[in-house]
Amino acid sequence: MQGFGAAPHHDVLALVLQVAILLFVARALGEVAQRFRQPAVVGEILAGILLGPSLLSGFFPALGKWIVPHTPLQGHLLEVVSLFGAMFLLLITGLETDLQLIRRQARTAMGASLGGIVVPFATGYVLGLYIPDDLLANPERPIVFALFLATAMSISAIPVIAKVLMDLNLMRRDVGQAIIAAGMTDDAIGWMLLSVVLGLAGGEATNAGTVALSVGKVVGFVVVSFTVGRWLVRHTLNYVQDRAISHHRMLSLVIVFTFAWGALSLALGLEAMLGAFVMGILFGGMPRLPSRVFEGVEQMAMAVFAPIFFAVAGLKVNVRTLAEPRLIGIALLVIAVASFGKVVGGYAGARFLGRRDHWTALSFGVGMNARGAMEIIIASIGLSMGLLTQEMFSIIVVMAITTSVLAPPALRWTLSHVHPEKHELERLKREELAEGSLIAGVKRVLVPVRCRAGERRSLFRLEAELIRQMRARNAVAVTLFSVVEECGRVESEEFLERVSESFPGAELTRKVVEGRDVAQAILEEAENDYDLIILGAPASADGTEELFDPMVDYLLRMSPCPTMVVKGRLSEENWPPCRILLPTNGSAAARAAADVAFALALEEEREVLVLNVVEAGEGGRRLDLGGHEMRRQMEAARAIVDQLCVMGEALGVRTHTDVRSGVSPEAVILELARDGIDLIVLGTDLRPASDRLFLGPKVELVLNNSACPVVVMNAS
Repeated sequence: MQGFGAAPHHDVLALVLQVAILLFVARALGEVAQRFRQPAVVGEILAGILLGPSLLSGFFPALGKWIVPHTPLQGHLLEVVSLFGAMFLLLITGLETDLQLIRRQARTAMGASLGGIVVPFATGYVLGLYIPDDLLANPERPIVFALFLATAMSISAIPVIAKVLMDLNLMRRDVGQAIIAAGMTDDAIGWMLLSVVLGLAGGEATNAGTVALSVGKVVGFVVVSFTVGRWLVRHTLNYVQDRAISHHRMLSLVIVFTFAWGALSLALGLEAMLGAFVMGILFGGMPRLPSRVFEGVEQMAMAVFAPIFFAVAGLKVNVRTLAEPRLIGIALLVIAVASFGKVVGGYAGARFLGRRDHWTALSFGVGMNARGAMEIIIASIGLSMGLLTQEMFSIIVVMAITTSVLAPPALRWTLSHVHPEKHELERLKREELAEGSLIAGVKRVLVPVRCRAGERRSLFRLEAELIRQMRARNAVAVTLFSVVEECGRVESEEFLERVSESFPGAELTRKVVEGRDVAQAILEEAENDYDLIILGAPASADGTEELFDPMVDYLLRMSPCPTMVVKGRLSEENWPPCRILLPTNGSAAARAAADVAFALALEEEREVLVLNVVEAGEGGRRLDLGGHEMRRQMEAARAIVDQLCVMGEALGVRTHTDVRSGVSPEAVILELARDGIDLIVLGTDLRPASDRLFLGPKVELVLNNSACPVVVMNAS
C-alpha cells in the first residue's frame, strides 16, 4: 500500500499564512460590526470580500497570491479548515435547539415555521425557474437549481435572531421564545430539505424514483439517529464520564461523535453538516453533559473556525463581477423575493395558524428573514457541489448579508409594539427572582445509598420529591450509588432496583462498586461532573464528637460539589412536609436553603415559614436603653424575610414570615420545631476546623435537638 506524503512546503506555508490573515481580519471586522450593533458574521464575511478578488487581491495580485489559493491543493487545504467551521456552527445550532421549548410553543412555532418554509420555498422555486441559463452551473437541470434556491430561501439564522432578542432583553419573553422555537423548527426542516435536494443533485436525473430515494435516505438517517444514535450517545457518554479521567474527555467525545456522524451522512450521499446538526441535538438533550462542554465547543468555533469559514466564503465573492446592471437587478430581485417570501410566510403562519396578533405575527416574519450564517453555509455547499456559478454564489451571499443587516432594526420596531400579558409578567418575575438559583442549575445528582432498607427507606421520598421538582425546571439525571464488599454485589443491585421505584420518570443510573473505603469511593464518583450530592444521616455516632457520623462528616468537608444532608427520620406523620421552617440571616447560604425549601413546597397544601431571629442578649436586655438599635435590627430582619417571601410567592409557594427576638436563634428555632413544623431547612457554609466537621454552634445545636427532620444545604 502506498503511503501518503506531506503537502509541498510552499502550499503548507500558504495555508498557515492564509489562516493567520483571515482569522485576524475577520475577528477585527467582526468586532467593528458588533460595535455598530450588527452581527459579527457581517464583518467576518466582509473581511473575505475585502481581502479577496473584489478588492485587495484583485488590485494587488502580488499580495493576493498569499491570501487566495492559487493551486488546487491550496484550495483543498483551506476548504478543509472551512469545513470544520461549518460543522462546528451546525453542532452549536443543534446544541442550542431546545426541543422542550419547541414543544411548549408548538402551535405558534409550527404555524410560523410552516408559513416561513412553504411561501419562501414556493417563491424561490418560481424565481429559480426564471434565472437566466448563463447563471446556472448546469443549465440542463434547471429544476434542481430551482429547488436548491428555494431551499436556500427557506432557511433562517438563529444566531442573528437570538442576538437581537438578547440586545432587547426579550429572550425570555413569550414572543422571544416562540420566535426562537420557530427558527429552530425552520432550520431543522430546512436542513432535511437541503439533504433531499443534494441527493437529487448527485443523481443522474430528477424523477419520482430519485426523489423517493433522497427522501428515504434523509428519513432513514434521522430515524436511526434518534433511536440507535440516541442510545449509543447516552451509553457512551455515561461510560466515558464514569470511567475516563481525562479533564477534556467529554469535549473530545462530542467532537468524535460529530465527525463520525458527519462521515455517516456523507456516506449516505448527504452533507456532513446534517450529521453535525443532528449530533448537536442529541447531545443537547443529555442532562449529564456538563455545560463546560458547550462552552468549549462555542469558544473553539466562534473564536477560530467560524470566522475563518465566513472569511473564506467572502473570498469566493467577487463584487466586481456583479457590477453590470443586469446582475445588480437580479441581485435586488433575489433579495426582494427572499424577503417577501419569509416575511409574508412567517406572518401568515403565525397570524392564522398560530393565532397571534398582528404585531406579534409580523415580528415572526421580519425576525426569520435574517439568513446570516446558515445561508452562507448553504451557498458554500451549493458552490462546492457544482450547483451554483460564481455569480449566483455572490448574489446569495449578498442576499444573506442584506437580510441580516435589515432584520435587527425591523425586529426592534415590531417588538416595540408587542406588550406582555399579566401571566407572562408573573412568569418573568419568577424567573428574575430564581436567577442564580442553586436548584435550577442542577442537572446531575448523586444519591449514595446504604443497602439497609429499614434505615434508608423513609428518606427516599424527600429525595425523590426534590428531584421531581428539579425535573420540572431542567432535565435531571440521577445516579443511585452503592459501595459494597465483594460478597454483597447481588443484594445491593437488587436493593437499588427497588429503590429506583421511588424516582419515577427520572433518567436513572444504578451503580454498584466494590470497595472497603466507602467515603473515598463516593468522592471519586462525585468528581464525575455532579452538581449535587444528597446524603442521609439518620443518626449520629454515639460517644463521638462528629456531627452526623464519620463518613457523612468527611463527605461534607471533602465534597467537590454542593451537598444536601437529611438528618432525622421522615415518619408518616410529617409526610408530606406541609409546614417547612426556613431560618434565614440574609446570607448566600440561606438563599441556597430557600431554593430547597421552596422546591419542596410547590404543592398547593404546603407552606414555608421564613424566620429571622434578632438576638436580644442575656435576659432579653440590651445596652441600647432607647431601643433604637433593636428597632434598626428588627427593620433589617423584616427586609430580609420579606425579600424571601416575595421570591416564594412569585414561585407560587404559600409563604409566611416571622421576625422574633430571643436570647438565641437556635432556641427560637427549636421552640417552633415543637409547634407543628414538619421539616427545617438550614443553609450553611463549612467553617475551618481541624479534622472534623464544624458548621457552627447554632446549626449543630439545632441538628442535635430538633423534634423534626432537618435538611442542611451546604452550597460551598
